[in-house]
Amino acid sequence: MAELIEDEQVRAERLLAAQDMAVALFAEVQARGILAPGVRETEAGNAIRDLAAEMFDVDRFWHKRIVRAGINTLQPYRENPPDRLIGEDDIIFCDFGPIFQDWEADFGRTFVLGDDPVKHRLRDDLPRIWHAGRAYFEARPDITGEQLYLHVVALAEAAGWEFGGSIAGDVVGQFPHETIDGDRIASYIAPGSTAPMRGVDRNGQTAHWILEVHLVDRARGFGGFFEELLDLSRTPRS
Repeated sequence: MAELIEDEQVRAERLLAAQDMAVALFAEVQARGILAPGVRETEAGNAIRDLAAEMFDVDRFWHKRIVRAGINTLQPYRENPPDRLIGEDDIIFCDFGPIFQDWEADFGRTFVLGDDPVKHRLRDDLPRIWHAGRAYFEARPDITGEQLYLHVVALAEAAGWEFGGSIAGDVVGQFPHETIDGDRIASYIAPGSTAPMRGVDRNGQTAHWILEVHLVDRARGFGGFFEELLDLSRTPRS
C-alpha cells in the first residue's frame, strides 16, 4: 500500500510539474508578443511549438495545437475553422497539450488585444467561472461528470454567456494517456457521464481531471477558453 501511495504522489507531482511548465510557456508567449496583429493562427501555433522546444525540449503534443482568434473563438475543439489573421482588436485563445518528460499538460488561456470592455469581461470571467466549478467539484465527493458539466453551463449562463463546448474536461495522465473517444463517455465531463469522477482509471490508478471552460458571445462573434488541472493544485485548499 505504501508503494501505491508513493506512486500516486509521484504521479500527481509530475502532472503538476507539467502544468507549471505550461504556465511558464504561455507567460513567455505573452512576453514575446507571439500573439500579435498580422500573425496567422497557424504561424502563432508554430511559434509556440518552437518556443516549447526551445524552453523545455518539447517535441510532442498529445492533441492538436489550437490558436483561435476573432470569430474562430466560437468554435469548439473538434472543429477546424479556416486559418485566420489575428486582428488589431481581437480576442485569442490557445489550447495546447504539450508532453513534458512523458507527462501530459492540457492548458488553455485567453488573450485580448485592444480595449474592448466586453472582450475583457469575458476573459476575466473565464477563471472566475473555472474556480467556481472547481469549488462545486470539491464540495461534492460523489459528483459525476454530467453534474459538473451542467453546473458549469449554469455558471456561464448566469454570467451572461453561452457555454461553447459539448464537454467541460477529460481525464489526463502519463503519455499515452487513456483512450478518450465518444464511446467512453466516463472519461469526459459531459452529459451522459454518470459515474463518480473520483475513482480509478482502467489501470487502477487515481483518475486525474482537466476542467475546461469555453464561453461564447454569438451575437458579438467571439469567445474565450480557460483550462487546467481540476483535482490537483499548487494552491492550498481552504
